[in-house]
Amino acid sequence: MKCFLNAKTYLNGVGMCIRNIVFDRDVISVGNGEVPRSAEVLSLPDGAVVLPGFIDEHVHGAGGADVMDGSAQSLSVMAQTLAKEGTVRFLATTMTQSEENILNAAKAVKQYMSDGGDGAGLLGIHLEGPFISSAQAGAQPEEFISAPDIKLFEKFNSACGGNIKMVTVAPESKGADKFISYIKENGVTVSIGHTSADYQTAMRAVNCGASSVTHTFNAQTGIHHRDIGVAGAALTCDGLYTELIADKIHVSVPAMSLLYKNKPRGKLVLITDAMRAKGMGEGISELGGQTVIVKDSQARLEDGTLAGSVLKMNEAVKNLIECGAEFADAVDCATLNVAKNLHIADKYGSIAVGKRADFTVLDDRFNVLLTIRDGRIIYKNC
Repeated sequence: MKCFLNAKTYLNGVGMCIRNIVFDRDVISVGNGEVPRSAEVLSLPDGAVVLPGFIDEHVHGAGGADVMDGSAQSLSVMAQTLAKEGTVRFLATTMTQSEENILNAAKAVKQYMSDGGDGAGLLGIHLEGPFISSAQAGAQPEEFISAPDIKLFEKFNSACGGNIKMVTVAPESKGADKFISYIKENGVTVSIGHTSADYQTAMRAVNCGASSVTHTFNAQTGIHHRDIGVAGAALTCDGLYTELIADKIHVSVPAMSLLYKNKPRGKLVLITDAMRAKGMGEGISELGGQTVIVKDSQARLEDGTLAGSVLKMNEAVKNLIECGAEFADAVDCATLNVAKNLHIADKYGSIAVGKRADFTVLDDRFNVLLTIRDGRIIYKNC
């Protein structure tokens, strides 16, 4: 049994407060009150704040490793690298590639999840591609794009042990309505993304079961006064969760502020969309067999196309606050909102009795001091 004693803590619905938090192995057992004498007290430096563990539902790679490497070792490198930025749980995000490569990535996820592993906990897969639009492919190889295909989805899902938790879909694609309805009925979050859909088509997807927008503003139709497109649907449809790459590069500061101000509380989700170069410094990297140049905190293909990010989750939270977000809202965007979007808020995303003992501890400059998963320290910098 371990505890934080009189710790400055963020509790959803309460705000900042001083709390004793006791966790018995992997579950929070006491949210406040008397601490058992047998509990090990985890000391914290002045100014430290205890937050729920960050969750990244959209990350391709980190530390020189990538989901599409198709190896449990690469997933282990990612998990340990993500822990350094306070991320406690993540979805291994694939990209548009050959069926064989996606299957290999799925099998690696199944193997890694069965073995456990150190670092951030792997929740499953975010299948970003191949069911996207070639007109909005971004850094995704167009030659492997496919129309939405239930049988192919099931093939991928079977290979990873039924652990696909989110699928990005271009709703204008042939067969998308039926596909979205099927995915939704099977408990998987459907996200509108990499799409040329107009507003009407985007809203039809919502009616079929789509509940999220993939990296809002990026690789989708923007706002025009005669058709407000997918970005307009993201801003005006209160039911949609909206992902945001808050690196001030993929999305400008005014656009970040616009999204924050327009979404109901609880519907904005911070992601990193990071690729293997995160944490590796400037230089040459790779994404889906394509050369990526990392310079000035930007990852771009040789033609200048943005190729994911090198953003860290603690930086994303800080950036959103600098764009005008309240501290509590920004934390929720990296924790509880993500858990709700993935239908796992019963276990993750907030500090409460009975939930997993997942914590991110930051200093007053948003540096990560401790990352704790299931009551176990997976990163320490204090």
